[in-house]
Amino acid sequence: MILWKRAAPLGLLSWMIPFVISFAAFPLKHVNAPLFGNLMSLVVLLTASMLLNRYFQNRPVSVSEAVLVGALWLAINLLFDYPMFAYGPMKMTVWGYYSEIGLGYLAFPFFAFGAARLARS
Repeated sequence: MILWKRAAPLGLLSWMIPFVISFAAFPLKHVNAPLFGNLMSLVVLLTASMLLNRYFQNRPVSVSEAVLVGALWLAINLLFDYPMFAYGPMKMTVWGYYSEIGLGYLAFPFFAFGAARLARS
């Protein structure tokens, strides 16, 4: 069972932390786009690891709960992110957004699955 009062605020942080870092590192995208992309992938993974650790603090780790929390965070990230890129200053197409940014948020449930399985073994 998901602890909604814990998962939702952490989900907001799962969006806010990479967003703030990407905003600060955005000039790098013009100089070296692949480096920027790799850096942001690492930021998302590090954010996922820190927030999952916080979510399961003082609780037993459940694989199914971890995947559900990761899926919730995926949904939160898409909910907050996509309108900004579809209608905001970036003006990306749906395909452009999901291929460049949105697909990377699958790291949350995939990482949660692997980390929870590792924690359980």
